[in-house]
Amino acid sequence: MENQTLLETIDPEIADRIVSRSDEISRGASVSSSLAAALAIGSVPIALAALAKDVGAQTNNDVVDVLQFALLLEYLEAEFYIRATDAAGLIPAEDRTIFQTIRFHETVHFQTLRTLISQKGATPITKPTFDFTAKGAVPNPFAAGNYAVFLQLSMAFEDTGVRAFKGQAGRLINDKPILTAALTIHSVEARHASVVRRLRGKKGWIVGNSREDLPAFTQPIYDGEQNTVHAGVDAAPLGTGNGGINAVTEAFDEPLTKDQVTAIVTPFLA
Repeated sequence: MENQTLLETIDPEIADRIVSRSDEISRGASVSSSLAAALAIGSVPIALAALAKDVGAQTNNDVVDVLQFALLLEYLEAEFYIRATDAAGLIPAEDRTIFQTIRFHETVHFQTLRTLISQKGATPITKPTFDFTAKGAVPNPFAAGNYAVFLQLSMAFEDTGVRAFKGQAGRLINDKPILTAALTIHSVEARHASVVRRLRGKKGWIVGNSREDLPAFTQPIYDGEQNTVHAGVDAAPLGTGNGGINAVTEAFDEPLTKDQVTAIVTPFLA
């Protein structure tokens, strides 16, 4: 014991997280006020204690909050595709299999999230009532002849879902099973977004912060996508001779915060 370092006496899993968090801090990541104070007075034991608390700060409530937030998005998407595939004269025969498959995916997603929330000892939120006209901002997307409107909203919802799941990943970093579940959903949402964009004759990825031909009220879905700086590295110069700045922005999807996504979804809540 006398030859052990202080770090070696800490639980191995906690120690690994401390080392990881310490490395993040050395590269400029933010620290909590308690950790900053401990480092300022040069107290290694106090700093380590604060760091252990800092890396373990995520609570079950925090994880449940992310799951409930994801459940709301999956409720919205599942309901959207259920109504669309049930609507007469909306989806052309050649595209029906695509949207029936997406409907199935979204249904499995929300059912899985409900189970995960229950396993965490919480009660899943009740599915709200949705208004897919966004309170009159768009025509009824399920009316016969409005397939183009339906595709516009489908693209908007799928692009939102990809960025929304990415934005919450950091809050799940200390719950690896839940993080894994979230990332597996995230990757499928990205595939949905790509296929819907292709159906609309668009690229399978977002270009800059362009909303393409979507209504103006959808712009917050795309704001921030023009970013080229990641982990302090500006990738913009790499676009020279390789498609320019647009090609660089296409190479990354930016996360959206919970508040940003909530503002995007709110118009669709009845």
